[in-house]
Amino acid sequence: MNQPSQQQEVPGTQQEMTPVPDSGEQSYRGSGKLVGKAAVITGGDSGIGRAVAIAYAREGADVLISYLSEDDDAKDTASLVTDAGQKAVLVKGDLSDPQHCRDIISKAVEEFGKLDILVSNAAFQMTHESLEEIPDEEWDYTLATNISSMFHLCKAAVPHMPAGSSIIGSSSVNSDMPSPTLAPYAATKAAIANLCASLAQLLGPKGIRVNSVAPGPIWTPLIPATMPEEKVEKFGSDTPLGRAGQPAELAPVYVLLASDDGSYISGARIPVTGGRPIL
Repeated sequence: MNQPSQQQEVPGTQQEMTPVPDSGEQSYRGSGKLVGKAAVITGGDSGIGRAVAIAYAREGADVLISYLSEDDDAKDTASLVTDAGQKAVLVKGDLSDPQHCRDIISKAVEEFGKLDILVSNAAFQMTHESLEEIPDEEWDYTLATNISSMFHLCKAAVPHMPAGSSIIGSSSVNSDMPSPTLAPYAATKAAIANLCASLAQLLGPKGIRVNSVAPGPIWTPLIPATMPEEKVEKFGSDTPLGRAGQPAELAPVYVLLASDDGSYISGARIPVTGGRPIL
């Protein structure tokens, strides 16, 4: 089952995709797993972040949605959070700026009075067929957006996080099986998994759990915005399950790791890959 050939400008928008990704808008049903919690989700406007925001809100959490520039997607996600009876806060800006990362955490604490869950999910990637064609600036920006931002977010968040809190990084199947055409992105995804493993050990004494999720090929705006049309059409078809995953299929794992159901899970990297192995 392939997607139609399509292309967008970076960073891409959910509303212009065909088919529009399923982030659980119609399907996710909460059961009170996160009642009273406050969460920050970067890249929460679309794709996996949107699915996590919907799930968290329907489980009872207030949600701050950090996003780059996709105002319509962000407002739509925020409305789904408020429809679930929870508070939604939107913060627009570039995560490659360390001060912006700190400002996100400050805004969350100001609005919610607390912080229980941090999901470092936003990411940048571009496809390149050779090392020579990767601009130096793009390398630096990819690292700043994908991995340095997580460092700055965690450093700012931890002083506000009580025992029982959870930090979740969005890694990738590329952390274990790197695609050569996504070399900068793949390197950051390996770094996220590694950083989460370190933080799990550093923050365990504080009662803060840290894990990463490793998605396989998931149908999000990043795909038509950063891959050639011929790859978009076949995206996900080479997995054992034979298709790309939908963001909604990731949300239950992020709920598990944020909730008391995952109270003894820390330092893990959980694959959701359509059958691609991570060992």
